[in-house]
Amino acid sequence: MQDIFAARVMSTDLRTVSPDTLVEEAAGEMLANEIGSLVVVDDEEHLEGILTTTDFVRIVAERHPKAETPVSAYMSTDVTTASAQEPIQAVADAMLDGGFHHVPVVDDTERLIGMVTTTDLAAYLSHVQKRKVV
Repeated sequence: MQDIFAARVMSTDLRTVSPDTLVEEAAGEMLANEIGSLVVVDDEEHLEGILTTTDFVRIVAERHPKAETPVSAYMSTDVTTASAQEPIQAVADAMLDGGFHHVPVVDDTERLIGMVTTTDLAAYLSHVQKRKVV
């Protein structure tokens, strides 16, 4: 799989929020779109962080889900990213090593261009296996 790159499996229809978005609004966005993460970007679509369902578990556990709490209070900022030309094997290894399910794909200027998720990898592998069987 060294010749299959992140660009081939990444999702490009991403939901993003700003660091100032309220967590209540972010939660509603995730529920309405049945997604497990929101990418936090600045006005120029540069990656600032990521907010995942795991972060919402922390929000509830810490009993701080107050109105007017911005996403920036809970988002992860030390985000592992990939380039579009990163082999998916390396992306999958990073996910396993880091224990996470989402890897934003960025360009050379750290501008968000996509996301590789465990679902994307599973869908790709499922498609490859179906093709081999036929």
